[in-house]
Amino acid sequence: MDRIYVDTSVFGGYFEPEFEFWSKQLFDGIIIGDIKMLYSQMSEIELENAPKRVREILLKIPIEHIEFLPITEQATNLADKYISENVVGKTSRPDCIHIAIATLNNADLLASWNFKHIVNITRIKGYNGVNKLEGYNLLEIRTPREILEI
Repeated sequence: MDRIYVDTSVFGGYFEPEFEFWSKQLFDGIIIGDIKMLYSQMSEIELENAPKRVREILLKIPIEHIEFLPITEQATNLADKYISENVVGKTSRPDCIHIAIATLNNADLLASWNFKHIVNITRIKGYNGVNKLEGYNLLEIRTPREILEI
């Protein structure tokens, strides 16, 4: 069973026509237990202000198919390293925290629809360059579509 870190954009993609099909397919795989969803405290914080229907997606997922990951000091330090190495700017710190949590918890993949700061070849190389320098595993970062078409 793949352990996939699902960032907040995938929850929002559930109701966006461009991303809906693939987001729903990914969540269906999680619901039936083919995929273990890594869900972080960072996502929880971001979803607090999301529309109710987006927050309610989480209620459809059996608790045993979710692995909750807190924001740790190690994660914030790694996130800050991505910023200090100019992978992204300071305003992208929440995105960096997602990447750091997924990295530190050895996610098989990170799923995102955030093309500007996460699913972007230049950014992926930057995040993984820092991960390598810091002695961590490389992180596979893909859209739900790419994950499901593999």
